[in-house]
Amino acid sequence: MLSENVQQASDRFRDLIRSITGISLPPHKVQMIDQRLRRRVVAFGLPDTEAYLSQLLAGALPKDELGQVIDLITTNTTSFFREAEHFTFLTDVVLAEKMAQVRAGASARFKLWSAAASEGAEAYTAAMVLEEARRAGKGCDWAILGTDLSQRMVERAQAAIYANDQLTTVPQALQRRYFLTSDDPSVAGKSRVVPELRRNVRFRHLNLMDKRYPVDRDVDVVMLRNILIYFDQADKEGVVDRLTGHLLPGGYLIVGHAESMVVRHPMLRQVRPTIFKKV
Repeated sequence: MLSENVQQASDRFRDLIRSITGISLPPHKVQMIDQRLRRRVVAFGLPDTEAYLSQLLAGALPKDELGQVIDLITTNTTSFFREAEHFTFLTDVVLAEKMAQVRAGASARFKLWSAAASEGAEAYTAAMVLEEARRAGKGCDWAILGTDLSQRMVERAQAAIYANDQLTTVPQALQRRYFLTSDDPSVAGKSRVVPELRRNVRFRHLNLMDKRYPVDRDVDVVMLRNILIYFDQADKEGVVDRLTGHLLPGGYLIVGHAESMVVRHPMLRQVRPTIFKKV
């Protein structure tokens, strides 16, 4: 059982995290917070979580400490071809519409933004299907931006190295074409995305709670899957509004299956349970 002082500090900590990241940690997560922060308590030689939180909230710890904390408390669940029907929609519907526009003389470059990219599996899945379409003559040049709140996840995505057991959801033909292995013992059991894909996929740190995003405003698809569920209603609406401003007219916002009912925007029309088109 946590002491009353720890409970109060945890409540203030939850408020701080929500104000910075938009992530609403419910009260019953206090025990989880305590467990995940213990390594930071030890790192600073502090007696307990209460002392650590007090120093963190007072600004007495190094300025990058909050980033360390965010990495510890955020969920970074990801996998290749997760919610695979979204990638089928990407090729069968979105790319088909784009190619019709290209034939009519519009821009031939397809842009996709993975807005909660984690370690990059979503972005590289999109890269594989877009490149497959281009090779088959059913697509065009493409570029992908992946962004994430966690700098640690951004760095892992940039490295593009994955344990082989993470590739079990990738079709064998795509594994052979788009992943490299090495005889180096230091990377045994791991594979790396091929340079041909990596050169068209960029990753950077971005906080969705920021009021402005340094991202192009002619994006064809924004994927924001399984992150809105952590935000309160006002923050959900703010994020969706800002992301919509970066979509081309006719562009698509794709969210997770648990989030289809929370997207409300006058410029978005729902075309599938989890897919919204900008009008």
